[in-house]
Amino acid sequence: MPPTRGRPIGLKLLVLLLVPLLSLVGLWAFAASLTGGQGMRLLSMNDLATNLADPSEQVNIQLQNERLASVELLVTTRGANKLAGQRERTDRAVTKLRTLSGNLRDLSPELIAQLNGLHVKLDELAELRRDVDDARAEPLDVIERYSQIVDASFRMYDTMVLVPDMALYQQARAVTMLGEAKDVLSRERALIAIVLAKGRVEDAERESFTGMVATRRLLFSQAMSHLDDSLRGPYAQMAASPVYMEFLEAEELVRGQAAANGLPVGAATWPIDGQNLWAAVERNQALAVRGITERVMPTAIGMLVKLGVAGGVGLVVVVASILLSLRFRRRLVRELAGLRDAATELAEVRLAALVKRLRSNTAPPTAAEVAPLEVKVETSEVHDIVRAFNDVQSTAVEAAVSQARLRHGVSQVFVNLARRNQSLLHRQLLQLDSMERATEEPGELADLFKLDHLTTRMRRHAESLIILSDQAPGRAWRNPVPILDVLRAAVAEVEEYDRVEVLTPPPVALVGSAVTDVAHLMAELVENATLFSPPMTKVDVRTGRTPHGLVVEVEDRGLGLPRVELDELNDRLTDTPEFDLAQSDRLGLFVVSRLAARHGIKVALVPSPYGGLTATVALPSALLAEQPVAAGR
Repeated sequence: MPPTRGRPIGLKLLVLLLVPLLSLVGLWAFAASLTGGQGMRLLSMNDLATNLADPSEQVNIQLQNERLASVELLVTTRGANKLAGQRERTDRAVTKLRTLSGNLRDLSPELIAQLNGLHVKLDELAELRRDVDDARAEPLDVIERYSQIVDASFRMYDTMVLVPDMALYQQARAVTMLGEAKDVLSRERALIAIVLAKGRVEDAERESFTGMVATRRLLFSQAMSHLDDSLRGPYAQMAASPVYMEFLEAEELVRGQAAANGLPVGAATWPIDGQNLWAAVERNQALAVRGITERVMPTAIGMLVKLGVAGGVGLVVVVASILLSLRFRRRLVRELAGLRDAATELAEVRLAALVKRLRSNTAPPTAAEVAPLEVKVETSEVHDIVRAFNDVQSTAVEAAVSQARLRHGVSQVFVNLARRNQSLLHRQLLQLDSMERATEEPGELADLFKLDHLTTRMRRHAESLIILSDQAPGRAWRNPVPILDVLRAAVAEVEEYDRVEVLTPPPVALVGSAVTDVAHLMAELVENATLFSPPMTKVDVRTGRTPHGLVVEVEDRGLGLPRVELDELNDRLTDTPEFDLAQSDRLGLFVVSRLAARHGIKVALVPSPYGGLTATVALPSALLAEQPVAAGR
């Protein structure tokens, strides 16, 4: 900054120190607001628990009881008075939930959306009751429709437990999973009532019950693995109790009982076994929820205490820097130029380069990246300022490294979960394939094909998490695959695949190393085309050769996008930005951008003559084989 003629030296010093001082204040304010916001969010959890979590939990309990009473009325035509009383209790719980939740303010958009979704599901309760009263609904359908209402509350719980403290989050998430396992137990009790009324276990009941048992046991085991000793204790005792063992035995009997064999002699005790376990689970769940709630306040207070200490120290440093600068300003004029230059290099070059490097590489900073400021000074005051800047640099570097490691840790969590889901879905696809080969009944085969298609889409979503974490999916191909097969595989992973028309491409093949990624990329673009175009329109997939490779076009007949938004999306596809959790609605474009950058593929969105959009995918010649060959894994 050049000197200003005719102005006091004190003003010059003030101008020279303004930028670093404001930077220091801004850094302190940012850290204080960030930590304070997290602490205040934890403090608000008690209010959420009182006015939202507890009332919704009571609604779930009443819905679970009403589900059982409704099924018993349908299968036995008895218990109408019992059901009427239960409905009154459910209505009171729902009214209380609506009243208390309506008083909440400053909720996050995600939580508001989930709460509104729960209210919508609760509005469907009246129609469900009419179907039960008129005996128009099948018992299994009644179980499923009640379950959908309860599931909406658990999706809301998932949003509520997103607290900034990781240890507390893990415990809260585990308690939520136990609540889901408890609801599955309620479904099992309702299905047992159906079985006892019929006097046998038919195929539909056995299949549904088998899925419930597997889900409940999986949720219970996963939750137990995350709970600490204090919360796990009551559940561990319950799992080793005779009550739990008797219900496990009942589960195995129901799963293994054929329709022709009738029920065993001890089947009459199944409802009692379920009631005994239900009472123990309700008691343990209440203890676990209360234990989690009691931990919120100490964690929030501890976080705010740390904020007060750190904020006070930071404020003292800022004030001291200003006072020292004013006191010794006449002796610091010649030295401030060097200090200014060093601070500018730190803020605009070194720290910026370090932050940019940490986005892709979380290795500890090198000595050169965290080298202290070197300014030739003669007074101790300026030396103290230099040291203060070095402390700021260390704090900023530690914060950047910590954030980078946190992002990396979250990414690894996504990868681990996605890998597990990918493995399970692969096994499920193999099982479905075996079931498809073993059946010849058209109806069952059609259902299996639908389930196979749904599992394939779920596998793609799991692979999207892996791709967003800069990892490679597990699927791979050794040999080139015809481009037609690649496009068909991509279309097969889209929900509305029947709307997509793949025009015959040139006789070329895609190298095996790129098959999985290109198919995933095309599936994301095709799915976007089907989602953002009218349901009755077609989506065309055309392919053509170019001097530099192959171009694939995906054209829809939607409403299109404004030019500004279209340019923004094309920039994102070209520059491969860092994934932003706040823009999860554009998840597919992030995946496409990552895959395109991995293989040197160019993707662009342009207006379509039909009013929608056309996504052009330019595959370089390095990814192509001249002649199509048989594919192999």
